[in-house]
Amino acid sequence: MSLVPRPVARRVDRLSRLAHAFHRFAHHPLCSPYSGEVLRLGRRARVCLGCSLAAAGALVGSGLGLLLPAAPGPALLCAGLALLLLVPLALRRPSPRERDAAPLTKLFTRFLPTLAAGAIVLQGLRAPTPARLGAGGEALAAVFVGVLVYRRRGPDRSPCLGCPEGPPRADCPGFAPVARRERAFSRLAGRWIAAAVPGNRPGAPSSWPRP
Repeated sequence: MSLVPRPVARRVDRLSRLAHAFHRFAHHPLCSPYSGEVLRLGRRARVCLGCSLAAAGALVGSGLGLLLPAAPGPALLCAGLALLLLVPLALRRPSPRERDAAPLTKLFTRFLPTLAAGAIVLQGLRAPTPARLGAGGEALAAVFVGVLVYRRRGPDRSPCLGCPEGPPRADCPGFAPVARRERAFSRLAGRWIAAAVPGNRPGAPSSWPRP
C-alpha cells in the first residue's frame, strides 16, 4: 500500500475529529428514547446530560467553597462521609419511572453530589486543618467511587431492548446520524488521499486504509 504524505494524513486526522465532534460527548444513542439523556447544543451538537450536570455541579460547588464562610471541620467531615456513602446508591441502575424523569433525576444524582464534593474540597483547601483535609479526601473518594461504580455498571441501554428497530446497529435511528457523517468523511478523505498518492484512483478500495 502506498504511503500517505504526512500533511495529508494530518489533514485527514483533523477531518475525522471534526466529523465526529458533534456526538463525541453524547455518550448515548441520538434517538428519541434517549432524548432525556442528551443535551442539544445548536442544530447538531449533542452532549451527555449527566456529564454536563456533573461538570456544572463541580464548578458551582468550587465557587461556593471559595465564597461561603468557612464551615467547622467536624461538619465537613460528616458531609464528606455522607457523600461517600450515598454516591453508590445514587448511581444504581435507574427504574423506568426514573428514566422517564431523567433530567430531574440527574439533578440529584449528578449535579448535587459534584456540587457538594467541589464545595467540601475547596473549603478544605481554603483553610486547611486535619479535619478539613480529611473531609476533602472523603469528597474526592466519593467522586472516585462514583466513577468506578458507573464504569462497572455501564450505561443504561434498556431502552434499546424494547425498540421496534431491534438491537443497536449502524442503521438504527440512534446511530444513523453518526453513520451518515462517517460515510461523508470517508468519501472526502478518500478523494484527498487518492489525489495525493500517485497511482491511486478515487474510490479505489486500496487507495486508503479504512478505519
